Amino acid sequence: MQNFQSYLDEVYKVVLELPNTGKVATYIPELAAVPHSKFGIQLLDIHQNKFAVGDNEEKFSIQSISKVLSLSMALQCIGEDVWKRVDVEPSGDPFNHLSLLELENGIPRNPLINAGAIVIADILVSELANPKKDFLEFVRKLANDNSIVYDENVAKSEKETGFKNYAAANLLKSYGNLTNDVETVLDFYFHQCSLHMSCAQLCDVFYLFINRGKCKRDISHLNINQIKRVNALMLTCGFYDEAGEFAFEVGLPGKSGVGGGIIALLPNSFCVVTWSPPLNKKGNSARGMAALERLTTLSGLSIF
Repeated sequence: MQNFQSYLDEVYKVVLELPNTGKVATYIPELAAVPHSKFGIQLLDIHQNKFAVGDNEEKFSIQSISKVLSLSMALQCIGEDVWKRVDVEPSGDPFNHLSLLELENGIPRNPLINAGAIVIADILVSELANPKKDFLEFVRKLANDNSIVYDENVAKSEKETGFKNYAAANLLKSYGNLTNDVETVLDFYFHQCSLHMSCAQLCDVFYLFINRGKCKRDISHLNINQIKRVNALMLTCGFYDEAGEFAFEVGLPGKSGVGGGIIALLPNSFCVVTWSPPLNKKGNSARGMAALERLTTLSGLSIF
């Protein structure tokens, strides 16, 4: 068995010594209040062994990491029909840009940018009896943890400042790619982004992506082809216009969020979550990116 604890201890020590050059996201006011110094790492291997260092148990707003989970639930609901409404190409643009959406007639480049995730939210609003409740229950089941909740203050903060998301939703609506009321869809979308979770809980949730679609309780949620598709999208689109850099430096599928979290994984081996709120210019955790590069270099483990 790989000695992951020694790797994490070394990564944590080295990265803490680096200049903490990132800046905490301030466009969502609730995120601006999180201390810059927080830093945690959790790793869960395929045998369900846990390894951790730092602030791994402290909860934070997972933000865009939730897009992987909403996509997974949409695949559960309507299967391959998801791809009729969102594409699977990298955007090459920041997560909230709208220019490509108009050029490409209201079909978002992929489900991991904001416009794509809003379409996925629209699918779930159509398919679920109680979208917010049902999605939260889905995430809780994946983690086997009923303590997971939405941070209502973050959801409210996003609603009050989410002007570009309102613009994206209305643009999608104008092209016929949003079937429900804009306010209803965005209320769900802001809540999914406000999920309040720790590195440890996120590892538990993302275990199914290293275990062929089965959660820690060995219950199947997605089939192997769906897992392949989602993992591929995380590799090519999980870091917006820094996805190529992440693949080059780290070599793992992954997904970031502006709350400072990053999930990365090696199928059939491990999933790892880092959390450090200061972000680089591309909107990804500066320390998290450095930590994951160091981890795959030390361990020699990547998809390449």
